[in-house]
Amino acid sequence: MADTAHRPEHRYGNRPTMKDVAAKAGVGLKTVSRVVNGEPGVTADTERRVQEAIEALGFRRNDSARVLRKGRTATVGLVLEDLADPFYGPLSRAVEEVARAHGALLINGSSAEDPDREQELALALCARRVDGLIVIPAGDDHRYLEPEIRAGVATVFVDRPAGRIEADAVLSDSFGGAREGTAHLIAHGHRRIGFVGDRPRIHTAAERLRGYRAAMEDAGLPVREEWVSLGPTDPERVDSAVRGMLSAPEPVTALFAGNNRVTVTAVRALAARPRPVALVGFDDIELADLLGITVVAQDAATLGRTAAERLFRRLDGADGAPERVVLGTALLARGSGEIAPPAA
Repeated sequence: MADTAHRPEHRYGNRPTMKDVAAKAGVGLKTVSRVVNGEPGVTADTERRVQEAIEALGFRRNDSARVLRKGRTATVGLVLEDLADPFYGPLSRAVEEVARAHGALLINGSSAEDPDREQELALALCARRVDGLIVIPAGDDHRYLEPEIRAGVATVFVDRPAGRIEADAVLSDSFGGAREGTAHLIAHGHRRIGFVGDRPRIHTAAERLRGYRAAMEDAGLPVREEWVSLGPTDPERVDSAVRGMLSAPEPVTALFAGNNRVTVTAVRALAARPRPVALVGFDDIELADLLGITVVAQDAATLGRTAAERLFRRLDGADGAPERVVLGTALLARGSGEIAPPAA
């Protein structure tokens, strides 16, 4: 027979309840509730006994259940693309600040740019009864969220729109920013400009390529097939693309990098070149101001804050059709985008 004499009263997964506190303190359940929730009507001696019982048992109030009973948001889920990407740090912090201001807890996780993992994570958060979701999508089909949205889970997409469903979205102007960045290179004399971007199925990558092409068309310039490279943003692929464009019979004289990871690899590849090559990147990167890297910057913190504020408006009862908010970008000229092409 198993020895149960020395088993701890409470084990992992079996948390002490207000009933346990009431029994230990020798008071009624309603008295414990009043103490826990800071309500009047309890004598000082009784309150002391209840607090001692709470401390002895390690009792913690179930804020999620309490808040939900009062009809307010308890928990918000944030599905990021890649927790290691510096872009998502200020975005996540901004969401957390808004959630905290509304008395809500933020739970976040990374999809690792995998649509299946995104779906698994989002549905796992819904299964844990989050009140709202903010999603940076890795996939392009979000019909799996339709039952959750109908069930009342407020959902806002950020950085990229939802795929195949209508939902609130907060985006940066990827098209306009890329168009402005490419036009900046053209204004400094470049006619052969390469574009290195992310996977073509990603909304932001497609929009930035579209902006690049629009600027080239505006200037009456051709876009050769060998000047465009889309794909994974791992250093090997990007480095190969950059070197290929620079070693062609008619090499490009400038590069537009489609996101921060591409920019970092491009900077490294260009550093080994004997002659400078003009570069504009989309997204700011750490030390870009010291290195003199011209970028099209988007405000990640404002993206996160705007998305979170939109989410809480929905949770507070705002109805109406889903909305798409597009935030502007800023061209920060620091030197690399102002390098003139080599003399003919």
